[in-house]
Amino acid sequence: MSAIGLNEAEVLVRVEGRVGRLTLNRPKALHSLTLNMCRLMTEALLAWQDDAGVELVLIDNSGERGFCAGGDIRVLYDSAADDGRLAREFFFVEYQLNELLFRYAKPVAAIIDGVVMGGGVGISMPATFRVATERTTYAMPETGIGLFPDVGGGWWLPRMPDHIGIWLALTGARIKAADCELVGVATDYVPSAQIEALKAAIIADPAAIETLLTEFEGDAGRPTIAAHQDEIARIFSLDGVEAIVEALKAADTDWARQQLEVLATKSPQTVKVAFRQLQLGGQAKTFAENMAMEYRIGARVVMRPDFTEGVRAVIVDKDNAPRWNPPTLEGVTEALLDEIFAPLPPEQEWTPLP
Repeated sequence: MSAIGLNEAEVLVRVEGRVGRLTLNRPKALHSLTLNMCRLMTEALLAWQDDAGVELVLIDNSGERGFCAGGDIRVLYDSAADDGRLAREFFFVEYQLNELLFRYAKPVAAIIDGVVMGGGVGISMPATFRVATERTTYAMPETGIGLFPDVGGGWWLPRMPDHIGIWLALTGARIKAADCELVGVATDYVPSAQIEALKAAIIADPAAIETLLTEFEGDAGRPTIAAHQDEIARIFSLDGVEAIVEALKAADTDWARQQLEVLATKSPQTVKVAFRQLQLGGQAKTFAENMAMEYRIGARVVMRPDFTEGVRAVIVDKDNAPRWNPPTLEGVTEALLDEIFAPLPPEQEWTPLP
């Protein structure tokens, strides 16, 4: 497969040597995923699946502004103001891509050099090798705009050590490379100055990728989360969001007060949605089961007032003063959560690619 429209294509798709290469190519938008990008990547992965000439898939980005900042939120916002059909279509196709990567038969390497959030997490976490640099910043900040940590967050986050994934999901905290290694977001650390040489070496000899990563490996330093790991484990292991908030108040440390301040800015509805999502996702038997759950949530949450209000406050008007509905955790009832998580009509349910 040759490169297509090198300057215009949203994903540069080509085979170099024995490596199938997918390069995200929307630098001005921090490579935020569009429906077209998800389709281009899916099409290439399906074509390479049975191609004996492709031994490994490499996912990276053009430019130096970040790996992928998420999904194209403005498109979802505009769709939510209409009937939500385009938002549901985007989630459906994006989640199929996530699940295809999860069970892909060939090794996949993702170079997460820069911002990796939301949709960027969805296409990198299933990769066999996830290479961070000193420029890597990981976050799942969705609760701040009335969304939830989707694209497989329900699977990955509860499987992180010491309930750190719960903390990341609820607060949207940003972490750097050393923390990414600690929680399993990154498998390797390579300084950004060495990334182009690493990619060239992988393309020259994809079968040697593990040896190459060892040769290029740098020192990410000490993870900053380590200083609060015990506190996170104790507080974020509790059995409800209100219990976590009360424990943070009782802890009365600078760190705990900072977490309370952050949580107070998030959508109470989607904080509770995320908590239940991670509880259920942590019990899911398969990744596809988790993605079906996330699609049900996404189809409903995108049409609820907190999503449009969150995007308005953070992205459109940028006043950072969302008026959440319900405005408190106590106002988010179990009945409302049951409604958001309920199965869809059979013909509307999400299904993985064959």
